[in-house]
Amino acid sequence: MATIVLGITGSIAAYKTADIASALVKDGHEVHCVMTQSATEFIPPFTLQILSRNPVLVSLQDEKQSWKPGHIDLADSAELMVIVPASANSIGNFANGLAPDPLSSIYLATKAKVLICPAMNGKMWDHVATQRNVEQLKADGVEFFGPDENGMLACGYEGKGRLMPVDSILEEIRTHLP
Repeated sequence: MATIVLGITGSIAAYKTADIASALVKDGHEVHCVMTQSATEFIPPFTLQILSRNPVLVSLQDEKQSWKPGHIDLADSAELMVIVPASANSIGNFANGLAPDPLSSIYLATKAKVLICPAMNGKMWDHVATQRNVEQLKADGVEFFGPDENGMLACGYEGKGRLMPVDSILEEIRTHLP
């Protein structure tokens, strides 16, 4: 089975990654969760550690257990990197080659396929800067799944920006596995 890096960024939809991590482990995959600091405001790392059966990387300070930097080890071993949910901030970091956190560092160091599942306010998604970053990442070979075109957003707006349904994300992930 595959080694998957599951990146989680700051969005209310982050809680849905618990179901994704659990399903992928049940499928027999090796799942390594990497969270941005803001993602920890929405779901605790310990939940994902239990479900993935692996330590969760949140900061570079978490890498003190080994002589080899954990983010480089994960970048090397990943067969697929999936970002669920992907915030506008993380998409911007990836598109511009910035590495302020372990997740962005893994993105810059991996040769694995990358699948991004965005979730954000529709106005943020439609903003010219976000769309420019998305187009840059697509040109770099990154694939996108979503956001959902219709639905109630956490901010109270209705329209595009919601995370795609968990079952659909799992189906999409499975199509990208080696």
